[in-house]
Amino acid sequence: MVRILQPEERREAVNRMHELSNQDILLCLQCGKCTAGCPFSNDMDLAPHQIVRMAQLGLIDELKASEAIWYCATCFTCVSRCPVAIDIAAVAEVIRLYLQMDDEARFDPESIPKSLTENAPQQALVSLYRKFGN
Repeated sequence: MVRILQPEERREAVNRMHELSNQDILLCLQCGKCTAGCPFSNDMDLAPHQIVRMAQLGLIDELKASEAIWYCATCFTCVSRCPVAIDIAAVAEVIRLYLQMDDEARFDPESIPKSLTENAPQQALVSLYRKFGN
């Protein structure tokens, strides 16, 4: 169910998104260059430019329910193509942070088998914890 935000709530959500991501999402032109360059956009339920638009509208609950925030590979192709340099990976990370604050995280670090933690590259594990951990 879509929750209708009041204008004050919407402004607060957008301001909080800006504060946490350090991205001025209101500058987005909706040109779609981020989506065109994203290697995972075909697999996402929301395209990168749609994520930014929903963030602009303060639709945080809908973004938290999206699978797209988990597909972001933080490859920064979106930033390199964006005419106003919006880092959509940072926006997706903030939405995942909202999930963690709500205690709805999808990943428990304790669920990783010991054999995997001993053999996997440390950078991969750190990235995994940062992206999906509590």
